[in-house]
Amino acid sequence: MSDTKRSQVGGLVDLDGRIREYTERIGDRDPYKKPSKEQRGHIAEGVGALLDGDLPTAGERLGAVGLGVVRLTDATSGRRYHEVAAEKDGTEEARWGRLYVPADAPVRWSAQVPHPVADRGTEHLGTRLMEGAPGGALVLAGAHRTAGKGDAADVAHRTDSAFHVIVDQLQKRKIPGVQLHGFARAKDRPYDAILSTGATQAASADARALADLMEDGGARVCRGWADRCPLEGTTNVQGKAAQRDGAAFIHVELAPDNRADTTEAQDTTEALTRLVTTWSERGSQG
Repeated sequence: MSDTKRSQVGGLVDLDGRIREYTERIGDRDPYKKPSKEQRGHIAEGVGALLDGDLPTAGERLGAVGLGVVRLTDATSGRRYHEVAAEKDGTEEARWGRLYVPADAPVRWSAQVPHPVADRGTEHLGTRLMEGAPGGALVLAGAHRTAGKGDAADVAHRTDSAFHVIVDQLQKRKIPGVQLHGFARAKDRPYDAILSTGATQAASADARALADLMEDGGARVCRGWADRCPLEGTTNVQGKAAQRDGAAFIHVELAPDNRADTTEAQDTTEALTRLVTTWSERGSQG
């Protein structure tokens, strides 16, 4: 983390701008090295401690692998967050991604962005959701899906990433999550959105409600639990872990216009914000 960023800790920051600055440095041919099993263990322990409110232990465990925990205040929402990020820019740890969690309240839901830049706009959509509803965490991958060798950085399909370790800690605590993806339109993909529940292949009330909200906004939605849809996310490893842990998981694929600076994207954001607001309210009621 640069000296400029460190000077902002404790004060107001433009959270979306901060995340844009980070993701703009992501390249499709960047080197990428996955965290080792030992490093993943430290990340799991550190994130778990952070979610349980044990900040000293979180800082100790995450610091052992080059990650730091800082507190910041988002100028847009006024909410305070803990940011888990590499202590230094340009390191392999910086390509493991980032985590943002509420600093003053329990996490009620998460937005997951496994393919920033590659699925253009999903990183900003995740930020807008976190700013739009209380209790949200943002899990952001730090490498382009084509970085490194083979599919090493395709974190939606690998369990040996910091991204998966973080999401796993959330799901073990039954925290619901929405995972944001993007697709290019084609003859077999004439949709605005493709919704599914991942490995479960069953309709949840939340998923049906989200589909209804998006259709009410004029979107053409393919419902993976009722239709034959492409890109249903059945091989998504976070979806499989959610099924194992009994955590709500909604896999959302969006066409370009539904994740850019367009009216369609605004309607998408509003529908998703209503979903996560429902999760937030449900969680606050115990």
